[in-house]
Amino acid sequence: MSLNLFWFIPTHGDSRYLGTSKGARAVDADYLRQVAVAADTLGYDGVLLPTGRSCEDAWVVASSLIHATKQLKFLVAVRPGLSTPGLAVRMAATFDRLSNGRLLINVVTGGDPQELEADGLHADHATRYEISDEFIRIWRGALAGGDAGFDFDGKHLQVKGARTLYPPVQKPYPPLYFGGSSAAASALAAEQMDVYLTWGEPPAAVAEKLADIRARAAEHGRTVKFGIRLHVIVRETNEEAWRAADELISHLDDEVIAKAQASFARMDSEGQRRMAALHGGRRDQLEVSPNLWAGVGLVRGGAGTALVGDPATVVERIREYEALGIETFIFSGYPHLEESYRFAELVFPLLGKGKAQGEVSITGPFGEVMASDIVPKKAA
Repeated sequence: MSLNLFWFIPTHGDSRYLGTSKGARAVDADYLRQVAVAADTLGYDGVLLPTGRSCEDAWVVASSLIHATKQLKFLVAVRPGLSTPGLAVRMAATFDRLSNGRLLINVVTGGDPQELEADGLHADHATRYEISDEFIRIWRGALAGGDAGFDFDGKHLQVKGARTLYPPVQKPYPPLYFGGSSAAASALAAEQMDVYLTWGEPPAAVAEKLADIRARAAEHGRTVKFGIRLHVIVRETNEEAWRAADELISHLDDEVIAKAQASFARMDSEGQRRMAALHGGRRDQLEVSPNLWAGVGLVRGGAGTALVGDPATVVERIREYEALGIETFIFSGYPHLEESYRFAELVFPLLGKGKAQGEVSITGPFGEVMASDIVPKKAA
């Protein structure tokens, strides 16, 4: 099984330290382009763009990066209930055409009622999943329905003759990614999605979730692929990696942690509840599984765990998740530009990923040429 390795575009901000402006940097068009170009040239398969009111708009940012990149795929969110299926269809088809088939769709139902109400969606958890189910049926039907169009008369959504005049490059439509830990989310993933994403829980918990999705999908005669969202802190030694993890939260005070945890508690996301339960807001319970560190989740919503260790250790943990059936790994690290290079340089070679690191490059030196003519050799 070939692994797909993704990176992250930090449209909600970036920093060297969590929970403080110390070491922070402005996230503007130039910086986002730097991260995307780095991911593209280093050999990452794609990038995830987050969504929500704390982020710059994912579609606008992704569109601005199409011509700055060559091979990179963009995992961009559609938000059922916040846009109509017809608008989402045209956006997806246009982006896929302009990028020559580099769009992936991340279906996000949302887990923060206050944020959703501010955006105009007044629906409880169960209703949002009903809307999402109908939305995706229309979205798929409109992109694959042909000249006759697609009719749908649902509980929440209705369309007549839905279709797109300019179809996407990918057939029948760009792949659908989706994450959620509730029973409603599992049912939706099993019946309609192409790739199920989980946040970085301990392997045993992930195995249980994947088994449930597989069983549900089999009832519909389907198979679903799997991915995982994780942060990563990799250094040349385990000791360095754990020091870097400690440094990341070294300027984080308890008041900020308490405020963040209170904010997470008001959400109706089962996935967010599971993330918070891993550490309980406590600094002394952060290694929740071997080399799986929950420090990011003290203040960051969504994915809150990181793989921590030297390259061999990180690869060992990746292989454990791979053995469960996970093919796509979506990583990030602080700051995202530098860590995209660090992860690629230290981990890619052990996974057979990225560009070959031979002693001599045909097109130019690999590393710094010394004393005018001495080409650096590969380390033993």
